[in-house]
Amino acid sequence: MAVSSKELAKKDIKSLLIKQSIPSSIGILFMSVNILIDTIFVGRWIGSLAIAALSVVMPITFFISSMGMAIGIGGSSVLSRALGAGNKEKAYRTFAHQIMMTFIIASAFVVAGLFFGDEILYAFGAAGDIMVPAKAFFFPILLSVPFQAFCMMGNNVIRAEDKSKHAMNSMIVSAVANIVLDILFIKVLDMGIMGAAIATASSFVLCFAYIAWFFLFKSELKPKLSHFTFDKKLSWEIISMSFVTFARQGVISLLTVILNHTLYAQGGEHAVTVYGIISRMLMFALFPVLGITQGFLPIAGYNYGAKNYDRVRESIGMSIKYAGALAIIIFVIILTLAKPIVAVFTTDPEVIKDTPGALRWVFAASPIIAVQLVGAAYFQAAGKPIKALMLTLSKQGFFLIPLVLILPRFFGIFGVWVAFPIADVLSTIVTGIFLKKEMLTDLKKS
Repeated sequence: MAVSSKELAKKDIKSLLIKQSIPSSIGILFMSVNILIDTIFVGRWIGSLAIAALSVVMPITFFISSMGMAIGIGGSSVLSRALGAGNKEKAYRTFAHQIMMTFIIASAFVVAGLFFGDEILYAFGAAGDIMVPAKAFFFPILLSVPFQAFCMMGNNVIRAEDKSKHAMNSMIVSAVANIVLDILFIKVLDMGIMGAAIATASSFVLCFAYIAWFFLFKSELKPKLSHFTFDKKLSWEIISMSFVTFARQGVISLLTVILNHTLYAQGGEHAVTVYGIISRMLMFALFPVLGITQGFLPIAGYNYGAKNYDRVRESIGMSIKYAGALAIIIFVIILTLAKPIVAVFTTDPEVIKDTPGALRWVFAASPIIAVQLVGAAYFQAAGKPIKALMLTLSKQGFFLIPLVLILPRFFGIFGVWVAFPIADVLSTIVTGIFLKKEMLTDLKKS
C-alpha cells in the first residue's frame, strides 16, 4: 500500500481533513464557478429563456453521468475500507469493476437519450418556448456524458487514494476549458445555445484526458487484465453502496421534474428562470461545506475499515464543526447580498425583482445542514447502505418533494421556496438522531 493512503490512519485528523477538504473544496468551487459563469454567459449573451433551458437539460445529463459519481463514491467506500484493512487485491478488483460498470451504464443511458430525447426533455419540464433551446443544448451534451461519467467516477477514486490535489486539478481543467470555450463559441463565433453545449461537452473530454493520465502514470491502483472479470459478490457490494448516491441523484432529478412543472404552472417560463438562478447558487455557494463532506469520506472509510473508531468519531465531530461554521458564513452572505448576486446573472428586471426573496428563503436553514450532510456521508463511508440511503434521501425524497407538491396549493409559488428550509430542518433532525445513536453504539467499540 502506498504511503499516502496509510497516512489516513496516522496523521492528525485536523491536518487530514484540511489536506482532503481544501483541494475538494477548490475543485467543487471551480466546477461551481464553471456552472455559474456558464449561466451568466448564457443569460446575458443569449437570453433569460436560455437559463430556463439549462435548468431543464443539466439535471438530465447530470442524472446520467451521476452513474459515474455513484459508482465512484460507492466503489470508493469499498476501496477505502479495503486499503484500510490492507487488502490490496480487493482494491485493484474494485477499481476494475468501477471502470467496467461506468462504461456499460453510461453508454446505455446515452443510447436511451438519443432515441427518446424529446420525451425526456418534456418530462423534465421543457414546456412552451423552453423546448427549442433545450433541444439545441441537450444533444451535444448527451454525447459527452460518458466522458463526464468517467470524470466523476475517477475523481472519487483519486480522493480515496489520498491524492485529492489531482482530483482538484481535474475539475480545474474542466472549468477553465469551459469558460474559455464559452467565450469562443458563444461570444466570438456567435453560436448561441449550441455553442454553450459544445463548450461544455469539450470540457468534459479534457477532464477525462486528465483523469486517464493520472491513472496511467500517477495512481497506486494498477489493476491487471485478470482483475477485469465481474465478480458477483464484489459487484453487489459496490452496487449496494453506489445505489445510495444514484438514488439521491434520481430523487434530485425527480425533484427537478416536479419543481419545473410546478413552477411553470405557477409562473410560466419566468418562474423556471428564477429557479434556474437559485439552483446554480445552491451548487456554488455551498462548495466549502460539500468539500469538507467529500474530504471526510476517505478519512472515515479508511479508519472504519482499520477499526480505528476513535478517529472516526473525531473526524465526524470536526467535520460538522468546520462545515457548520462555513454554512453560517454562507447564510449571512446570501441574506445580505441576494439582490447584487442575482443581478450578475441577468438584466431582466422581473427576474431581478423576484429572485432575491426566493433565494433567501431557499437558503434560510443552511446554517444547520452540516449535520445532515456529514451524517449521511458517515453511513456511506462505514459501508451501511440502508441507513446511508434513508438519510441521503431524507431531504429531497421524504420531505422536499411532498412539501413542493402540497404547499403551493395553499401558498402559491411562495410554497415552493419555503419548502426548502422546512425540508432542511426535518432532515437534519432525523440525521442527528441516527448519528447520535451510532456514536453511542457502533463507534464505542474501541
